[in-house]
Amino acid sequence: MEEAVGIRWHRLITRLAGNGFPHAQVRLEDEGPRLAMVFRALSGDAGLTIKASTERNIKAWRPLAHRLAGTGRRHALAWREAEALRVPESLAVFPEQALNRDLYLWLTAMASRADTLPAGDWLQTNQQLVLATLAAYPGLSDLYYTLARCLVDIRRANTRLPAAQAEREAALQRALLAPGSQPALPCAPDEPWPVPLWLYPLAEEAHYRPPAANEDDSGGESNGQGKVRQSKHRKQGRYVDDNQQRNGLMIFRLESLFSWSEFVPVDRCEDDSDDEDSEQIAEDLDHLSLSRSPSTSASRIKLDLDLPSAAEDDIPLGDGCLFPEWDWKKQQLRENHCRVIPMLPRDAEPTPLPPRLLPLAKNLRQRFQGLQPQRIWEKRQATGTLLDLDACLHHAADLRRGQASSQPALWRRETARHRDLSCLVLADLSLSTEAWADNTHQVIDVIRDSLHLLGEALDAGQDDFAMYGFSSRRRDHVRFNLIKNFAEPWGDAIHGRIQNLKPGYYTRMGGAIRQATEILKDKPAEQRLLLLLTDGKPNDLDAYEGRYGMEDTRQALLEARQAGIQPFCVTIDQQAADYLPYLFGQQRYQLIRQAAELPSLLPKLYLLLTGRTT
Repeated sequence: MEEAVGIRWHRLITRLAGNGFPHAQVRLEDEGPRLAMVFRALSGDAGLTIKASTERNIKAWRPLAHRLAGTGRRHALAWREAEALRVPESLAVFPEQALNRDLYLWLTAMASRADTLPAGDWLQTNQQLVLATLAAYPGLSDLYYTLARCLVDIRRANTRLPAAQAEREAALQRALLAPGSQPALPCAPDEPWPVPLWLYPLAEEAHYRPPAANEDDSGGESNGQGKVRQSKHRKQGRYVDDNQQRNGLMIFRLESLFSWSEFVPVDRCEDDSDDEDSEQIAEDLDHLSLSRSPSTSASRIKLDLDLPSAAEDDIPLGDGCLFPEWDWKKQQLRENHCRVIPMLPRDAEPTPLPPRLLPLAKNLRQRFQGLQPQRIWEKRQATGTLLDLDACLHHAADLRRGQASSQPALWRRETARHRDLSCLVLADLSLSTEAWADNTHQVIDVIRDSLHLLGEALDAGQDDFAMYGFSSRRRDHVRFNLIKNFAEPWGDAIHGRIQNLKPGYYTRMGGAIRQATEILKDKPAEQRLLLLLTDGKPNDLDAYEGRYGMEDTRQALLEARQAGIQPFCVTIDQQAADYLPYLFGQQRYQLIRQAAELPSLLPKLYLLLTGRTT
C-alpha cells in the first residue's frame, strides 16, 4: 500500500513540477540531417558535426514543486566546441512542434557565426552574437523575434521569483526582446534560469585535460580495449587524484597493532570481473571521474593488442615509406610524420574461390564479360590484313585526277578498344572488422566476400585493378597489406591472400590513402579510381582521433583529387552520414544498410562509377 501511494505521489508531483510541452517534442535524430545542411550552407565550419549535448547542473532558484520532485537541477543546453556543435537531444520548449524545429534552426545559425564562447561575459557575448547573426541573415529576423516573444511569455507565466531574481529575470527578458540593450544583469543569488535561445560556454571540466597515459607518442606499449559500448549521450568528466597515494600522515594507537605482517598493495576497491550493469551505471552517472592510476582495467588486457611475434606476423616488404600528416590546428603538413609499411600475408596458400560464392561469381562473370572491350575494324591504314575497298576506290579516282598520295592508306585491320581505366580497392582491416555484421558473419567475412566477387567481376571485364588492405598502430606502424598489385594476374594465389586477411589494429586512413595515391600516380590511365571499403571513421592510439584524424584524412583525399584520382567510399557505418560528406563530398560515398548486401552491391556500384551499363 505504501509503495502504491508513493508511486502515485511521485507521478503527481512530477507532473506538477514538469517543464516544457512533451506533446510538441522534436528530436535531434530527426532534425540532424537538415541542420547539418543548413550549418554548412551558412558557411559554418564544415569539419564540425552536430551532436547531442549532455545535461548540466544549473544552480538556479527552483519553485517548491521542483524542490519536492527533485527536478529542475539539470538542463540540456547548446554550445560549440572544437569538434562539434552540441545541442539538446530533444526540444519541448514551445507548445508547437514548428517552433521547436525553428529553435533548432536558430541555434544552428548562431553557431555558424560563433567560435567557442568565452566563459566571461556570457550575457554580452550572446547579445552581440544575436545581432551578428541577424545582420548576416536578415531572413531569420522574424523567426528569432517570434521565438523570443513566445519564450518571454512562457517564462513570465511559469516563474514566480523572489525580488532579486525577478529583477534579474526582467533584465534577461529585455535582452531577449532587444538584443544589445542590457550591459549587465542585476546581482542576485544563484544562476539565472537557462535561456534556450542562447549558446553557453564549455563546461569548466572541459577546459583542463591532463595528458592520459596512452597518449604518449613515444611508441611504447599500448593499452588494450575491451568491449566497446556507444552511449547516446555525451558525459562530463572530472580528473581526480588517485586515492591510492599514501603520502599523508597516519595516526594510530600503538596498542591497536596486534601482529606484524608483510604489506601487500592490493586494491580492495577494484573488481577484476566485468560489471554486467556498467553500461546502465555509466548512463545514470552525471559525471565520469577519471584517474591516472596504473591499475586500470585496460592495462589488465593490454596483451590483446600487442603486435604478434615476427614468426607469426605478415612479411614486411622493406622498411616502409614516410608520409606527411596534416596538423589542422597549425594548418600545415608535418613532414615525414607517418610510416607506411607494405606487408605480404604470411602462410597464404593458393586456394580456389569459396564454393558458396561460385553461383554469384558465375553470374557476375557473365555480365562483365559482355562489357569486355569490343574488337573493331580500323579503316584507311598504311598496313593491315585486308584491303579497304572504299580506300582503294578513292585512291583510283585520285590517280585519274592526278591527286593521288605517294603513300596511300589502302588497308584495314582489326584491333581491340581498351578502356583507359585503373582501379585500386583499399579495404579497412582494423580491429572493428572483427565485430559481427549479422548472426552468422563477421565484418571481415563480408569484406573477404566482397573482394572475392569484385575481383571476379573486374577480371571478367578485363579491367586493370589492384587490391590492398590497411590498419595501423600509431603513426610509425601503418600496415599496408598487399592483396593484388596491378601487374599480378587474378587467380588462386590472390584468393588465398584474401582468405588469409585478418582484423588488424586501428584506422589511420590518411597514410593509407597517400600510399594508394602514390601507386595510382604511376598508372597513366585517363580514369583512376580509388575505392575505399570501411566500417568506421579514422582513429588510432595516439593523437589521430576526433578532429585530427578527420582533417588529415580529408587533406589526403584532397591531395588524391589534385593528382587526378577519383576517391569513393563504401561503408557500413550507420553514423557515416555525419562525417563522410565532409571527407568525400556529396555523391562520393555509399552507405550500405545491411552489411550482408555488400558483396553483391559492390560490382553494381563499380559499374555506376565507371559509367558503364550491363
